[in-house]
Amino acid sequence: MPKLVRDSEPTQGQAQAGTQLTIALAGNPNSGKTTIFNALTGGRQHVGNYPGVTVEKKEGACRHGDARLRVVDLPGTYSLTAYSAEELVARDFLIHEKPDVVIDILDAGNLERNLYLAVQIMELGGPQVLALNMSDVARQRGLEFDLELLSKLLGVPIIPTVGHKGTGKAELLDAAVELASRPERPTPRRIDYGSEIEAEIAKLEAHIRQAGIILDGAPVRWLAVKLLEGDTQVREHLANNGLIDEADKAAQRLESLLGDSPEALIADRRYGFISGACQEAVRSTVESRHNLSDRIDAVVTNRLLGIPIFLGLMYAVFYLTFTVGDPFMGWIEGGFEWLGGTVGGLWPTGSESILKSLLVDGIIGGVGGVLVFLPNILLLFLAIAVLEDSGYMARAAFLMDKLMHKIGLHGKSFVPMLIGFGCSVPAIMATRTLENRRDRLVTMLVVPLMSCGARLPIYALIIPAFFPQVWHAPMLWIIYLIGIVLAVACAKLLKTTILRGETPPFVMELPPYRMPTLKSVGLHMWNRGGAYLKKAGTIILGISILLWAMQQWPGLPEEKVEAFAQQRSAIEAAAQASDEARSEQLAEIDHAEAEAKLEASLMGRLGHGIEPVLRPAGFDWKVSTAMVGAFAAKEVFVAQMGIVYSLGEEEDEESEPLREKLQANYTPLQGFCIMLFCLISAPCMATIAITKRESNSWRWALFQLGGLTVLAWIVTVAVYQVGSLVT
Repeated sequence: MPKLVRDSEPTQGQAQAGTQLTIALAGNPNSGKTTIFNALTGGRQHVGNYPGVTVEKKEGACRHGDARLRVVDLPGTYSLTAYSAEELVARDFLIHEKPDVVIDILDAGNLERNLYLAVQIMELGGPQVLALNMSDVARQRGLEFDLELLSKLLGVPIIPTVGHKGTGKAELLDAAVELASRPERPTPRRIDYGSEIEAEIAKLEAHIRQAGIILDGAPVRWLAVKLLEGDTQVREHLANNGLIDEADKAAQRLESLLGDSPEALIADRRYGFISGACQEAVRSTVESRHNLSDRIDAVVTNRLLGIPIFLGLMYAVFYLTFTVGDPFMGWIEGGFEWLGGTVGGLWPTGSESILKSLLVDGIIGGVGGVLVFLPNILLLFLAIAVLEDSGYMARAAFLMDKLMHKIGLHGKSFVPMLIGFGCSVPAIMATRTLENRRDRLVTMLVVPLMSCGARLPIYALIIPAFFPQVWHAPMLWIIYLIGIVLAVACAKLLKTTILRGETPPFVMELPPYRMPTLKSVGLHMWNRGGAYLKKAGTIILGISILLWAMQQWPGLPEEKVEAFAQQRSAIEAAAQASDEARSEQLAEIDHAEAEAKLEASLMGRLGHGIEPVLRPAGFDWKVSTAMVGAFAAKEVFVAQMGIVYSLGEEEDEESEPLREKLQANYTPLQGFCIMLFCLISAPCMATIAITKRESNSWRWALFQLGGLTVLAWIVTVAVYQVGSLVT
């Protein structure tokens, strides 16, 4: 609960020169706030998380004259209405931490949009300086500012800055320190909400004072306005004082009188205040009203052309990712094969060694399984960075917003779900673009239902094995469509149950189109790719070694090993057999021993153990064992089936003998159920690791693992049982 104000506590604006001052940096996303924070603090900064949330907490330090400055970079936000975790964190800091000065960073090219947050900070009454950032770009676009007049209209100092050049940095700190050191701070201009709304605000202020409620750092007028707006957090704090009923009655009176909700009316008044100030102090040429961004938007956001253009660009992204990346993947794969062969060659030919198997199959194979996808990851993030920095990705989200809202998500959720068709790991990382935590969680939980590229080898094995040529394309289309439908259904279910809550308004800036810089694109690509290697790679390696160990131990009993050795000796001693026949017989023994070893291992025993659970879905112990192995990576299922059927680890989705074995042992219905289960069930361990990292909780990662596996069992059992009755 917020603290009560004590008379002995110093108020804002009374800091003395030479003492430490706390400066809060606020601003919209894409306003250049982080650039100014870095320019002010340099290397003297640290990053953590606010308690209880995954929102980043950035703090730094600098000196300006005699003043020691603690600079806090608040999360980027469009308003102080607590819809998202970022907005809540920013607002709570301003109210309860009471910084000596708030520096609000404004994008000069989108001044009216950025001033909405500034106006809300002004309503809190604290010392405030506005930094008119990217003012050089705004001038190039034909915008001219009368900053002296605008400062008088708003009641706050305004300093023009160019963050990446450091222009205006000294003047900004001068204004902030001078403002914080004044005995009496200037009062920002108060917005007049109109006689009807002002009358209701005054009534609520009187009720708040009568109840004796003074929340630390929050003006009474601000509390009254928030009550009228229906602010959830403020209503919770004031719920036991009869104020909610008074606020609801006031809202009903205003809605019946003015024909709209108080929240909308108050927002309109704020924008009207901003518009009036900008009309007085900002002048634009005719050309700036029809700039290049407007002309491009007329095409790319067109109702008829927008979606085809978007799909074409996404096709180009995937072409770049999975076609251009193929040679690089081949080189990495070849490099790890060479490394494995070189390390394996340190032991005599034909010799068996646990250390050799651990190094070659466990460690080198595990690391190789991660690094082989690095070209895809880097190329995918390269393409996304170009689209984001150019300003196009925001338009794509708007294009899909209407469709996504029908399932309770925002347009920006569409992009991670689309990326999921390539790989779930970068798709889940792409959910960072979503401001609301609930939307991030829902999106990352359902992303694995998009058929990623790792599942394609399974489909390529099963479909030709069980279905005629004419059904190959339709079956592949059906399995992809099932994933999409399930993702939509699960998202809707999550948004109406465990992750239900008020859907925040879809607010996202449409920045002007810009030519992405090589440095910016390169940093985005490498930072995201590096996160994949550092976080997911270490966990993948550990679990790969664990799976390797499960296939090695406890091994065959000594008497069985001796029995296989005697069979080999007998074949080698048979004089009448040709060399070719002898080789085939020895290979059969090797295969039989591999199957027996697998069945005796922990992996095989686990397959037998879970067989009763998976039998209603049409799976025997062999398929169950392969499903366990596929947890490392979905495509491992093909190699695991090859091992189970004693065909060796070299089998792949193109292997005809493996398809023949499957045809001989399973029905088309069972084949379809295998694909269905692999589509829905627990995602690969890399996905689980990334979900844990991005949600900052093992609880959600394990919920994803368990929930999808249970869903896979329910759906697959239903399909198999109904199908068995029909066929």
